[in-house]
Formats: sequence, C-alpha cells, structure tokens
Amino acid sequence: MFKAGVAQIEISPDRGLELAGYPHYPRNNTGVHDPLFAACLYLSDGETELCMVTLDLLFFSKRHVAEVRRRVQAVCGLKADHLMISCSHTHSGPWAAGRLDVESLEAGKEQPHAYVETLIERITRIVAQAKSDCFKATLACGCEICGAEQGVGGNRTMRGGPHDPLVSVFSVKDLSGRVRGVFTNYTLHPTFIHEWSDVVTADYPGYVRQEIQKHAPDAVFGFAQGASGNQSSRYYRTGESFDEAERVGALLGEAAWRVVEHGEYRSDITLAVASSSVEPIIRTFGEEAELEKRVARDRAIYEDLYARYGSSKNRDEYYLWQNANLKLLGSEDQLGYVRMQNRGVQIELLRDERPAEIQMFRIGSCCVIGLPGEVFVEYALYLKAMAGYPMVVVNTLANGCLPGYLITPQGMSEGGYEADTSMLDVAFGRTLIDCALDTLARLPHQPSQK
Repeated sequence: MFKAGVAQIEISPDRGLELAGYPHYPRNNTGVHDPLFAACLYLSDGETELCMVTLDLLFFSKRHVAEVRRRVQAVCGLKADHLMISCSHTHSGPWAAGRLDVESLEAGKEQPHAYVETLIERITRIVAQAKSDCFKATLACGCEICGAEQGVGGNRTMRGGPHDPLVSVFSVKDLSGRVRGVFTNYTLHPTFIHEWSDVVTADYPGYVRQEIQKHAPDAVFGFAQGASGNQSSRYYRTGESFDEAERVGALLGEAAWRVVEHGEYRSDITLAVASSSVEPIIRTFGEEAELEKRVARDRAIYEDLYARYGSSKNRDEYYLWQNANLKLLGSEDQLGYVRMQNRGVQIELLRDERPAEIQMFRIGSCCVIGLPGEVFVEYALYLKAMAGYPMVVVNTLANGCLPGYLITPQGMSEGGYEADTSMLDVAFGRTLIDCALDTLARLPHQPSQK
C-alpha cells in the first residue's frame, strides 16, 4: 500500500545572523523579507521507505547530514541512506556549512554552530512527523518547460549555451483528492537578490511557493536545485530586484501547478534506493608569487572597466565590469587558498565534505539523482540522457557540498569565476559521473505497470 507524509518548519535565522551567498560582501541580516523553510516528503510502498528534505539554504554540510541521519534513524527507524537532504541554494540565507570567503577563513570565522544545531533538530522533527502522520496517497510526477524563452534564465557563462528548462514536480494527494505536498526541482541560481540586500529571503523559490499556495494553501512545498553551477538569470533578467524574483517565481509556479493539475496520479508505485561514494580530486593552484601577479593583473582590468562602465545602465556594459569583477574574485580565492595551505589553516569544505556521496531514488518510473555541490548543467543533461528513465530529476547540493564547482573541461579552459574559485580538479567531473552511472545500474527499475 502506497503512503506519503509531508511536513515543514520555518528555519529563518534570528536578526543579526550573517547571510551567506556573496562571500566577498559580508552582510548581517536586518530581518526577514520572506521566511525560509525545511520541507519533507516521506514515501513508502509497504516494503521500502524513503524521504526527501529540501532546505531554503545555500549549503548544508555533509557532516550535518550525517548527524541528521543518525538522529532520524534513532527516532523513527528510517535508514540513514534512505534520506536525501538538498538545498534551494538561496544566496540570502545563513551559513550552514564550511565558509568559502577567504577573508573570513583567514580571520577565523566559522559557521553559526547554535543555528546549525537548531536546524538539525528541526529537520529531525519534520522527518519523524512526516513518517508518523503518513496517509494513503496517490502521486503524480511530471515536467513542464519554462526557461530562456520566458525571460527566466539559462547559461550564465555563455549566451544561449547548454541549459535545462525543465520544471520537475512531484505532487502528492490524499485519497480525498486534496493536494498535500508539491515538491519542485528547477535549474537556476537564486541570485535575483544580490549583495545589496541585507534581508533574509528564499529569492525566486519563495515566489514559486506563493504561487502554489494560491491553488493549494495548505500544501507543503519543497524546492530542490538542479545542476545550476553555470545557470542563472544573468542574461535574461531585466535587473536584480524582488520584482524580478516575483515575476520569475510566478512563471515557474504556474508551470509547476500545471503538472499538479494535469498529472496522472497513481498508487501502484514502488520505490528503490541505491548509493555510493567517491573521493574528490583536489587541484593544485600553483605558486603564491605567480598568483599575486595574476590578482594584480585582474584587479587592474576590473578597475579600468568599472571606471568606464560602472555607472552605466546598459546591461551589456554592466556585464563587462561585473564579469571582470567575478574573474578578480576567483583569482583572489585561488591566492587565498594557497596562502592558507602554506600556513596550515584548515578549510572545512575540504575536511567535512569527503567522500562525495551519490544517492539514487526510484519513485515509480522516475529516477531522482542526488549529487553534492554546484554542478555544471552538462553533467546533468548527460545523466538524464543516459539514465534510461522517462523522467530523471537531478537534485544538487544534496547530502553535502563540494569544495567548489563541478566544472566541465570546456568550462575550465574558458575560465571565469566558477573555474577560478573551485578547488576541484577538472578530472573529478568525469569520475563523479562515471560513479553515478555505475550506481544507476544497481537501481532496480519499476515493475511493469498494467
């Protein structure tokens, strides 16, 4: 008998807690613009049970995932490797993993341990609640398209480059037909709200939630991020504002609701789980003196472009100096990493996120692939093409982070912020994806349906 359970809890931080997302621009929050949530979807086919948790956070460390799993298994018996925890990747929520910003690392700043402990307790609570309050259910899964053509987003390293416009949705109803839970995955950096803001916000996923709640006010809503390592609204938005976040969130919410409204709901669904792990390959950045020269060169380029175009309202001229700024930030990160390594300073993202976990859930004829970190979209498109399932959802920032972006060889050769700031060797992308395909081969397919 197929059953489901849903639960959610607010995880907004107290006023004053530092916001993550723009690590070179420290910001202590002055209040909550819209609340952050942890949401849980529990599923059971009578033999296998699994659970997906989504967090309105930038990152959630693998070390914290392990602690949640330990507590959940003790409280309600859910197997540790049957729980997937992923993030929306909002850039306006608190830290909950090792820090990226070199300046703070050198100053000895750490993630907020008291907030993280509260977070672990709340996640444990909603997983136990979703399981204990589960109900006989039907489930629909499906996709809609909403991307660059709607002015939403796409590739941020090249105009018109590879992108994934699929809005992927799981919708759960009870036997009375009431929508109880809507869980959505989409591939787009939540960066409509930039470093100028000092308020807590879920960014555009918060407006997706609002759109869903217009139709189903009591439904639990969860948002998981796709492979958005090189995906954003950079070349598609009209500006960085709450109005733009609302516009895009409403469009995505409308697309998600079409799946909820028109999906095929079934109760003859079986579940399966598989997982594996692989050790990250860490790159070598070079000598400190050479990196100092690179930083000086990139700073000169940025300052020249900003002096010429910094006050321009022309979007193309804005991209000239902003991309140069990102290039400078990446170079500064490389120099900072090398300096810290030379001085023996511990980097939590290197210590706490190893090995990298790959987790697979089969939900009926759909496959959910959980990958840690910020993944370039080409890897997810390849997995979707090769997986052999009618619907494949790639949840990134799942069960931990990675020490930097998972970059393609092409992305590494072209350079830019993502390539410059990542501590991962470019060879690790192929290693991780090969391991994912091996894991997929061990995931039993759905029995034939009549």
